[in-house]
Amino acid sequence: MAAPGGTSEYERKRDFRRTPEPKGDEVEFDWADERPIFVIQKHDASTLHYDFRIEVDGVLKSWAVPKGPSTDPREKRLAMPTEDHPLAYADFEGTIPEGEYGGGTVLIWDRGPYRNLKEIERDEDDDEEPMSVAEQIEDGHVTIWLEGEKISGGYALIRTGGGDDERWLLIKMKDDRADARRNPTSTEPRSVKTGRTIEEIAQEGGESDE
Repeated sequence: MAAPGGTSEYERKRDFRRTPEPKGDEVEFDWADERPIFVIQKHDASTLHYDFRIEVDGVLKSWAVPKGPSTDPREKRLAMPTEDHPLAYADFEGTIPEGEYGGGTVLIWDRGPYRNLKEIERDEDDDEEPMSVAEQIEDGHVTIWLEGEKISGGYALIRTGGGDDERWLLIKMKDDRADARRNPTSTEPRSVKTGRTIEEIAQEGGESDE
């Protein structure tokens, strides 16, 4: 089940004397133009997966997506909710030591600003405030517009089940950014931050100049 809002669970699971992960430092994202951000991190842990994170109310709401995002609207990708992460995590790329929670190598696969589609599609004559992304998460149906370097356009997150059986689906919406022919997780493996592969990050063991 997804953790309550805040990063207390994130902090409880980590020994910051050993892991290079950020505890919650202040950070500015010059690539986001002061807009809400999303980041997709490829994580070679006990099993390879992609962590999909969106900025909501000062934290990164997070889901683990085993197969990563798709650009094909016919694909429904399983997304498992995980604990909220601090915003500074969107800039993290490196290796978490073996034995630490989530141990393994992390690569910033894609990132960029995003918009709430409920706000974009709002009728100008509508006096009611559109649903915030936080309210959509609570409701179990999120629609957002991503502006990443690798993937873009409308994406939906849909909750299925509840309680200990909570699951979500990450689905590309049908728009001009959809492309059933692409397989970006396979054809575009390098970091958008440093240009490295996950193997290179593992070998180098930390940050590299951008």
